[in-house]
Amino acid sequence: MGISSTVVAAGGISARKRVLIVDDQRTFADLLELALSASADLDCDGVASGPEEAIALVHRRPPDLVIMDLHFATSTLDGVDATAEIKRVSPSTQVVVLTGHADRTVLRRAAEAGACSLIPKDGSLPELMRAMVVHPRLLRTLMTESVETPEQPRLSQRELDVVGMLSLGMDARTISDHLGISLHTCRGYVKSLFTKLDAHSQLEAVAAARRHGLLDARTAAQG
Repeated sequence: MGISSTVVAAGGISARKRVLIVDDQRTFADLLELALSASADLDCDGVASGPEEAIALVHRRPPDLVIMDLHFATSTLDGVDATAEIKRVSPSTQVVVLTGHADRTVLRRAAEAGACSLIPKDGSLPELMRAMVVHPRLLRTLMTESVETPEQPRLSQRELDVVGMLSLGMDARTISDHLGISLHTCRGYVKSLFTKLDAHSQLEAVAAARRHGLLDARTAAQG
């Protein structure tokens, strides 16, 4: 996802889009402005050093596209806050948010604010200029698809039995007696649980099993 020298809009492709750059790192802003000046269909319509200035400029003359940094040293607003206000003032303006670290929270906020793209700031300028602007609806779809549900660990029935008994406060010897297996075998199951559940103690193993719904699975299997 990112910026393209050709910005796709509803109804087709329109040439010479006016672009507002919002970044408090002057060197980066100057380089991006220089790159835009070499484009056949993008014009730099101004440079703002912070969200408040950007919002004021959009109020006066809404651009077609805003390239917005995420963090600003001198403002309590971040790029996502500014994006939401810009989209409120000018719904047709597309906003691309640049970030050095895009986690799920930032991705979700950017999509909800109406950003058309969220792209890494540490890429090269040619890559930045070649990437394509994504429609906000598609960004929300990509955001939803990118939030991966952790895969549930696959436990054997015996491992489910053991972790279930651990959750009841039983120790390995009690469990081995209850299941009619040797203490060595029971400890082997506990060790296997630690590996599969990424746990370092019986308490962590029980907590992980509960988080993954595996204790419920054991109850269902017994029922």
